[in-house]
Amino acid sequence: MNRLIDRIAENAASYPGKTAVIYGGEHISYADLLGRIDVESAAIMQAEGYAKGSGIVVQNTQNADFIVRYFAIHKAGCVAVPVEKDIPDARLEQISRIVAAENFSDEIADVLFTTGTTGVSKGVMISHRTIVANAENLADAQGFAADVVFIVNGPLNHIGSLSKIYPTLLMGGTLYIIDGMKDMNQFFGALDYPCDKMATFLVPASIRMLVQFSAERLASYARKIDFIETGAAPITQADMEKLCELLPHSRLYNTYASTETGIIATHNYNSDVCVAGCLGKAMKHSKFFITDEGSVACSGDTLMSGYIGDSEMTARVMRNGVIYTADCGRIDECGRLHLTGRADDIINVGGFKVAPSEVEDAAMAFDGIADCICIAAKHPVLGTVTKLLYVASDGCEIDLKALASFLKSKLEAYKVPMFYSREEKIQRTYNGKLNRKYYL
Repeated sequence: MNRLIDRIAENAASYPGKTAVIYGGEHISYADLLGRIDVESAAIMQAEGYAKGSGIVVQNTQNADFIVRYFAIHKAGCVAVPVEKDIPDARLEQISRIVAAENFSDEIADVLFTTGTTGVSKGVMISHRTIVANAENLADAQGFAADVVFIVNGPLNHIGSLSKIYPTLLMGGTLYIIDGMKDMNQFFGALDYPCDKMATFLVPASIRMLVQFSAERLASYARKIDFIETGAAPITQADMEKLCELLPHSRLYNTYASTETGIIATHNYNSDVCVAGCLGKAMKHSKFFITDEGSVACSGDTLMSGYIGDSEMTARVMRNGVIYTADCGRIDECGRLHLTGRADDIINVGGFKVAPSEVEDAAMAFDGIADCICIAAKHPVLGTVTKLLYVASDGCEIDLKALASFLKSKLEAYKVPMFYSREEKIQRTYNGKLNRKYYL
């Protein structure tokens, strides 16, 4: 099997009537899913300007239509380029130009735009082999199975959700799609779906909201929740322990993964040591080691193929089949990976990496901002968010609502600061660089 679309076809032949995707009141069987993919794929191939190997940008609709379009692009022999549903027009045009200029090889399946290990926005090229390896890693290590209904609550264009679509459809399970975690009733409504086993992926901020505001309600599903995975950002020791208490029979995984490395390691902290930062052992298609500098390096079939149109940037992080990350870590006596921090200034907001310089550049374009710095801040519910410290021009009063609106027009939503603070001055080093360490 070279492509995941091939396994979907096998599942449609083996159990055509089994539910593959649920969204709202719609239930789509494997046969229907494959049929819709076939129709969409044929339309792509008949479209004007179609060429095998072309990149096709697809905006997330957070429903079954996105999944159909995504796999139809693969079936048509093209490269899927998923982007946010609310992506700014200027950014969408920029990505479209970058993709149109590239000649993709047959092995490339996706280009996922992310801030990457450097914080600079890059298109990460993912192969069909990588997608299958990621799916098999998770199915083998976490027990994805045909009888599991998996709730996908994150943006479908992001690796955090795509990597859960892969093993669910690989194993013939059912995807239950909801639009985020802002509406807790929607999440619990999904848990009410009539089945024996359910699972989901939750970023640490969502786990914190659940254990703080809906602990008893979550605990009422303890027998039904097969497993919950978290990752993308650090989860606190207290939240880990509370989740173990609420769900004593569930497998609770903390996973090490990124768009560039793929899904590398996972740890069930509800049956083994419950320690924050412990990410477990390498999965079957992956390996990791710690460099002499103390950073995490990864190898195996789940790695990216490189950054689109940027061989120099690729060479900075990927050499001889190894990706060198900006994460610092250690390996314990049992072979489990522990993260100890990051080696750069990137701010991790709910699993999304934010380069503070991008926020600062956008803010400096707003009339009346004389200087600024973007830093990480703690939110009592959301966890890590961005905060903008700014200096106003002499005699100028900054309209914060107007500033936030301006930034929303320039940046993806998760990059827009949650907090703002007016300062007398911004601390800089002797050579004029922002002194980020001052604000730690």
